[in-house]
Amino acid sequence: MAEASHNAKFSVQNLFNVEGWVCVVTGGGTGIGLMLAQAFANNGAKVYITSRRQDVLSHTAKQWGSSLAHERGEIIPLQCDITSKQSIQSLVSEISKKENHIDCLVNNAGISQGSSDTDKAEESAKELSQELFSEDITSWENVYRTNVIGYYFLTAAFLPLLNAATKSHSQHTGSVINISSISGITRTTQHHFKYNVSKAATIHLNTLLAQEFRKKAVQVRVNSIAPGIFPSEMTAGGSDEVNKSQIPTGEDYGQKKGIPAGRPGRDEDIAQAALLLACNQYAYGQTIAIDGGYLLEHP
Repeated sequence: MAEASHNAKFSVQNLFNVEGWVCVVTGGGTGIGLMLAQAFANNGAKVYITSRRQDVLSHTAKQWGSSLAHERGEIIPLQCDITSKQSIQSLVSEISKKENHIDCLVNNAGISQGSSDTDKAEESAKELSQELFSEDITSWENVYRTNVIGYYFLTAAFLPLLNAATKSHSQHTGSVINISSISGITRTTQHHFKYNVSKAATIHLNTLLAQEFRKKAVQVRVNSIAPGIFPSEMTAGGSDEVNKSQIPTGEDYGQKKGIPAGRPGRDEDIAQAALLLACNQYAYGQTIAIDGGYLLEHP
């Protein structure tokens, strides 16, 4: 019997068990955020999804929350603008009325505004200067507010609820998963300086938060996923009638994009990474690139 009990802990159900968990996923109405919300909810977690757009959240909760694979799973829409401290405080207050802890916070909401066409500015230093200097300062600030500053303040506001997860589960700590990007790792600009710089800052913020939250007074793990190209409103330009996005591909897609896997990421690819970081109690301060080999081609 002892052997059977010991072996049981290696079952997938026990290794990645999030049944009864409480999770918060920002930007959870579409794209990668929706994929992550589905990953937790379909395995028995109660998932609060947030976004600026209440109509999108409500449609997602109705469309995907009504047919979950686990009877205990839930998808609950709550509006929040993570660039507003007042909106963040309202979100935390609302969830605090219903929950005494949060098991996992996924900082996923992100934006990208504009690009730099540096390929057309290779004839002279003057042309390159003009192209780079023409970028809008407000756009830089907007991207940084969402992709970095919003992550910081949302995590800080949820810290007491995250820390309380330790008291709710044996040998279990609250977890923060920051969705960064391979754009914050690669040395190529990909024609969007502001987005890449913000995602590099997200990765460093992840490291700093992990350092602070490992201390005795706080028991919260912080890790990051750096996705490659996944279908989202950012990469596909929009969503369909069920708030999902598609990226058209052909046989030469991988070669054109420099992706050894030969395809964009699938829902399951990002879901598996999120469940790993949420459940592995020995993962601290890591950034895992889930990119189909993109960074091997674009170091």
